[in-house]
Amino acid sequence: MNRLTDAENLLTPGEVALLFHVDPKTVTRWAKAGKLTSIRTLGGHRRYRESEVKELLKDNSSKDN
Repeated sequence: MNRLTDAENLLTPGEVALLFHVDPKTVTRWAKAGKLTSIRTLGGHRRYRESEVKELLKDNSSKDN
């Protein structure tokens, strides 16, 4: 079972989009495609683990070089 630790920081689609310089809808498409894991809040909103986002961002920046 996937449980969050108390210290795990979650980001909104808008926050993730700012980090990647893309539209928030792109972040949602990435989650639907399995590129990024999303967590649903009780209200049905998507949230993303900061650690996973930072790892993806790091991998993306290393491909640019």
